[in-house]
Amino acid sequence: MPDDGLDEQLTFSTAQLRAMRDEMQRFLLEYRFGMQEVETKVGILRDEFAYMHDYNPIEHVSSRVKSPDSIVDKVVRKGVEPDFASIRREITDIAGVRITCSFTTDAYRLFDLLTRQDDVTVVAVKDYIAEPKANGYKSLHAIIEVPVFLSSGRVAVPVEVQFRTIAMDFWASLEHKIYYKYDRQVPAELLTSLKDAADTAAELDERMQRLHRELHGPKGRTVAV
Repeated sequence: MPDDGLDEQLTFSTAQLRAMRDEMQRFLLEYRFGMQEVETKVGILRDEFAYMHDYNPIEHVSSRVKSPDSIVDKVVRKGVEPDFASIRREITDIAGVRITCSFTTDAYRLFDLLTRQDDVTVVAVKDYIAEPKANGYKSLHAIIEVPVFLSSGRVAVPVEVQFRTIAMDFWASLEHKIYYKYDRQVPAELLTSLKDAADTAAELDERMQRLHRELHGPKGRTVAV
């Protein structure tokens, strides 16, 4: 015959798990709304360039909200307290938008157009285009805050926005697949080949930028970090 006390404990535990699941879903919903706000802003810029100008710097846009498992992994890796307030404060890349451009100057131009909007607050910038990582990774990262208006009021939501060229995006995608395949234990000779490929991609960007500049004029710039 089942133990009534055990049944009650199991029922209580299930209810707790459901409550935790619902709270996590509500927590992530804010980030999804923030991501959608940025997507809308970028979509407006892309449509304006398509209809009003003879050149569109935006090649494609992708976005994602980290999964609960990815958030947990990062909480453990960074030693963040496992509560929503701490996660909200310490982890700022839960929502992400990636903007892929044709040329390096486009990345900076789009950064300016997006971050100069009145309701966008720049929290942090890491310019890996001007100062690439040791492995060759290049991209312009910005953590911005955008307002989301819920039934309970206004919430400022952080979103990580990455700006990169097609060549940078191709290299980063390949590197991610290699690191995944080798569970981050990549052989030294493969790391060397990856760095060589990054240098080749950077050279291609520079050559294409020079051709682009002959048609469209001024040089790009770096962003103060």
